[in-house]
Amino acid sequence: MSGPSIGAASLPYRRPWLVFALATVVLWGVWGALAGLSAQHGFPDTLVYCVWALTMIPPALYILWRNGWKLERSPRAVAYGMTIGLLGAGGQMLLFHTLTIGPAYFVFPIISLSPVVTIALSFLLLRERTGWLGTLGIVLALVALPLLDLSFGRGATEGLGWFLQSLLIMLAWGVQAYFMRLANHTVSAESIFFYMTVGALLLAPVAWAMTDLTQPVNLGLDGPWMTAGIQLLNAIGALTLVYAFRHGKAIVVAPLTNAGAPLVTAVLSLIFASVVPGPLKIVGLVLALIASLLLVLEPERDVAAPLT
Repeated sequence: MSGPSIGAASLPYRRPWLVFALATVVLWGVWGALAGLSAQHGFPDTLVYCVWALTMIPPALYILWRNGWKLERSPRAVAYGMTIGLLGAGGQMLLFHTLTIGPAYFVFPIISLSPVVTIALSFLLLRERTGWLGTLGIVLALVALPLLDLSFGRGATEGLGWFLQSLLIMLAWGVQAYFMRLANHTVSAESIFFYMTVGALLLAPVAWAMTDLTQPVNLGLDGPWMTAGIQLLNAIGALTLVYAFRHGKAIVVAPLTNAGAPLVTAVLSLIFASVVPGPLKIVGLVLALIASLLLVLEPERDVAAPLT
C-alpha cells in the first residue's frame, strides 16, 4: 500500500515552494561543507560522481513509492526528464576536465552565474514576474554569486579552452533549471526525478573511464561509504529542488537556492573548521544573506499558468 504523493496539498504551508527551496539550501549547504572530505581521504572526484549517481536511486524509488509507483512514460515526460538529467550530469562531467586545464578561482565564479540563464529564459519564455523586493533580491544574488566563489591564485592554464567550457557548464546548468520549471507544468515531479536519475547513471561509465586507476584509491569506510553519505545530501537536495520548481517561480527559486546554500556552507565551515572567509567572500555572503531574505519576504504572487 503506497503513501500519498508529496505536493502542495500534503503540506500545511501557504508557500510550499519556499519549504522545498529552504530544504535544498540546508541540504546543499551541509553537503558543500563536507564535499571536500572525499578527495582529502583519497577518493577521486570522478568516482565521487559514480557514487552520487547511485545515491540518486534511493530517493527516486522512495518518491515513486509515495506516488503509487506511477511513472509517466510519454515521450514528453521522458524527453524532459532525460534532458534535465543529462544537462546536469553532462555539466558535471565537463567540469572535471575544465578544472584540469583552467584555474578554479575563475571557473567557479563563471559557473555560479547559471541562474542568469534561468532567470532570462523564465522571464522571456515563461513570462514569470516578481515584485520590487524579489527583483532587488535577484540582482543582489547575481552580484553575490561570483564573489562567493572568487579567490586569487596561480594555476597553469591551456589557452582559453577552460573559459569556453566554463560558459558551456554555466549554460547547461542554467538551461537545466529552466527545463526543471517548464517540465513541472506537464510532468509529475516524481517522473522528472526518476529520469534525472537515469540520466546521471548513464554517464557514470564515462566518469569511471576518466578515473586514473593507476593511482591508489581509498576503498575503506572513509572512501566510498563516507562519500555515499555525503552525496546522499546532494541527491535529496536535487529532489527538493524539483519540488521547489514545481510550486515556485524559477526566477526566485534559482537565485535563492544558489545564493543560500553557500551561506550555510560558510557558517558550518566557520563553526567546525574555523575557516574565515576572505574580504571579497564576506561581501558576497552579506549580499547573499540580504538577497535570500528579500526573496523570502517577497509577497506571494500567482505563478504562471501551466503550459499545455
